[in-house]
Order: sequence, then C-alpha cells, then structure tokens
Amino acid sequence: MTRTSTATAVATTPATPLPAAQGASAATADTAPVRVGAFLLSAQFPGQTHGEALDRTVRAAVEAEQAGLDSVWLAEHHFVPYGVCPNAATLAALLLGRTTRIGIGTAVSVLSTTHPVALGEQAALLHLTSGGRFTLGVGRGGPWIDLDVFGSGVDAFEEGFPERLDLLLRWLRGSRVGAAGPQFSFPEVAVVPRATEPPRRPDLGAWLGLADRTGAGVLRFPRQRQDADGPADEQLTTVGRPPAGPPVVVACTSPGGVRTAAERGLPMLLGMHSGDDDKLRMLELYRSAWLAAGRGEEQLRRVARRHVAAGVAQVDDRTSAARATLLRAMPGWFEFGLGAHRTVDGRERKMRDPRQYTELLCDLHAVGTPRQCADRLLATAERTGIRRFALLAEGSGDREATLHNIARLGSEVLPQLG
Repeated sequence: MTRTSTATAVATTPATPLPAAQGASAATADTAPVRVGAFLLSAQFPGQTHGEALDRTVRAAVEAEQAGLDSVWLAEHHFVPYGVCPNAATLAALLLGRTTRIGIGTAVSVLSTTHPVALGEQAALLHLTSGGRFTLGVGRGGPWIDLDVFGSGVDAFEEGFPERLDLLLRWLRGSRVGAAGPQFSFPEVAVVPRATEPPRRPDLGAWLGLADRTGAGVLRFPRQRQDADGPADEQLTTVGRPPAGPPVVVACTSPGGVRTAAERGLPMLLGMHSGDDDKLRMLELYRSAWLAAGRGEEQLRRVARRHVAAGVAQVDDRTSAARATLLRAMPGWFEFGLGAHRTVDGRERKMRDPRQYTELLCDLHAVGTPRQCADRLLATAERTGIRRFALLAEGSGDREATLHNIARLGSEVLPQLG
C-alpha cells in the first residue's frame, strides 16, 4: 500500500496514476456469496473521548457477530483522532475473546512502523488461539511523523515495504527464519509459535452459538460464516496449495502496491475512496502482474475470491435520511481527525474537501434503504467480481446509532444478497 490505509482517502500525496480500465475482463465471474463485514476505525468524532470511541468499536464488533456479519476489520492510527486504536492486532485479540464465530481482521497493520517478526508473532498467536478466525491485513502506511517516532525512518515507507512483507511471510510460513537485508539482519532463529500448525477449532456447540456469551439473551445464527470455507482456503502458495497460517491481505492504492500483492500471490484490500471503475483498473493491473509472475488463471480465480473492498454503509428508511446522517457527522470528523496528521519531512499535503468527500462516499457505496444498499453491493460484485466487503458502519459517530445500523445490515440487507 502506498499510504495510510484509511487516512489517505482524504489526505493524499501525489501518486502514479493507474492505467485505464480494460473493461469487464478484470472481473472474475463467480457464484460465491457476497460477504459483508464491518469496518471499524475507532473514530473519535468531535466532542468524544478516546474511551468512548473505543467502547463503540468493541460494542459494534459484538453486534456485528449477533447480526450475522461475516467479519470485522480494524484500523490503526497514531497521534490523530481520525482513529484512536494504535494497534489493530491488539484490539483484534480483545475482540476474538469477546466473540465466538465472526472473523476479525486488521485493515491494516502498518508494516512501515512495525517489526515484521513482532507482527508475525502476534498474528500466529491470534491464528492458533482463535480457531483460525484472524486475518492479517497489512499496508505500507503513509509519510507521517510515525516514522520518526518509531525510528523506522522515511525509507521504510518509500522503499522498504517489499522487504518487510517478505520477512513477515517467511515468518508466518516457516519454522526457522533469518534475515540479511538492508533493513533487517539477524541470525536464523526458531519460529515460536508456528502459524503453520493447525489452529485450535472451537467445539460445534460454540460455533453454532448455543452458548450465549454476549448476555443479550438472543441467539442468532451466523448467516455468513461457513466453516467449510475457512479464511485460509482460497489463498495459494506458488505451487497452488493453500498455505497454513492466517490469511494475509495487502492494502493497495497504487500500481506498485498492486504488483507487490500479485507477485506474492496475496489478495488485495481496496480503499473506500475507490469506485467500481477504479476497482476494475486495479484488478486488471493485478491480473497482468499475476500472469507475469508465472501463475495461472485457475489460481487467479481462487485468490480473486479473497479480494476485499472497503466502503461505507448507512441504512435508513429513506435515502435522504441515510445521507443526511453521514453529512451531519463525517465532514467534521474528517476535518478534526485528518487535520492532525503531520508528515515526517514536511512534504506537501493535499486534503479533499470534507463535505464533498462525504458526498462522494454516499454516491459510491451502500447508503440508503435496505434494498438500495443490497443493490449497490450486488452491482459492485457483478461488475468487478469482488464479493467481500468491509463497510464503515460508524459514520453517524453515535454509539447507539452505529449498533442500530449494524443490526439493520444484518436483518434487512444481508437476506437480500442471496
């Protein structure tokens, strides 16, 4: 990924433009179900405390499981109120303990400020102790002051992501790992715990939700989670076999990021600022890089099922009411949260107009009546082939409204997705 996974939707620096889309050939025809997850940034809206923002995230994740959503995706940020979770893997550990069925993923853990081995150890720990419910999303991050604070420097952002990603993957897939690169050099050591071991599976009763751990008194069957289609099943090694360990996805916002993911056989996480045309361009570039790496079409079809598209969801009885909810809250959050970003070297920053950007997100994503939300998701899935979504559900900024929004996603939108 070229910049911070969520922040750069508004705060951006110049990037290499993507090539023009080549039409629908980038999409992969598929009959797999459309899967919906909640994207939670732990956003601190104006007037809220850090604790209130984090409490909303925890409660929203539990509600997402009760609502039958497929997954929860967690962002991490440093030093800005745009998101007050500084370590998505740590928060994932808490939420894996609070839930029993739903998948929990990071969107993303930023490799430019994290040692790959340390992150690999965390990922293996969560994979093995959660029954395989953890997904590790990684990204390059942005040129923020974080690079100075954590000592990795701007080179880790500008040039170091491939080396960091490769070290992380070796750790997750091996039994002994050493390094002799520009950024990391250390003697071979044993991988403990090993992510390649089979994860501990929960008993059938817990998976079916027969033990109510939420205290809510209402048990709802997980409509989207299917044990036969576990998260690691669709990801491939270079020889076409699923690797052991937690699945890994790579946040991509530039041609370089797309090629990095394709060359390593990893699915992409696409940002919420991307419309269907942008997604098609990314998918076409991914396909070209995939084939250039010597992989085949059948492998591509399997991995393409694991691409994830970030978006926004706001469900209401009227489209105007759904849009009004987001337009009341999100522009102030964007201005409040993203305005706090500081670049590592004083480079120029450009910010989109917060209100115009909110309007764009309303136009691009599942904002409106339940039928309109379902139609929007199905239209993107049909046009692009992407069938997994991570939808920002906390755009209202209010805890109870967020929980209600997630509940309506589960009860009124999911049944219309087939």
